[in-house]
Amino acid sequence: MKNFINIGVSVVMLGLILTSCNDDNDYQTVEAVEKVKIDSVKIINDTMDVFTVQSIKTYSVYQSNCEGFYGYDYIHDDNVTRSVTAYKYRTDGACQPSTKTFASQINFSPQQTGTYTFKFWNGGNTWITKTIVVE
Repeated sequence: MKNFINIGVSVVMLGLILTSCNDDNDYQTVEAVEKVKIDSVKIINDTMDVFTVQSIKTYSVYQSNCEGFYGYDYIHDDNVTRSVTAYKYRTDGACQPSTKTFASQINFSPQQTGTYTFKFWNGGNTWITKTIVVE
């Protein structure tokens, strides 16, 4: 009886191992990461208090269902100036052309008072400039 249980457990374990090795999945590989221009920026309050948090939304256009937001390059140029560049990913899936605008956001939490200048990359040498006064 003990041998039958051992054989049964072995067969179940072997079945689980073989099933988990099945590589039929719909995962797509990221082929490239590149800059995507920021077409517009939405800042709710152009004045805020120090140590509070405000979400800054950026909007970019993606050209297919294989593209999406990857991340930001958020550079402190000095104490109150920030340069923001957005990046998109592109996968190796079956891409269908579809122009869509998507929003992404940065949470800004200033640690000192002052007038902050944000520069958002809009393609080439063009930047969208926004300011926030922190009191």
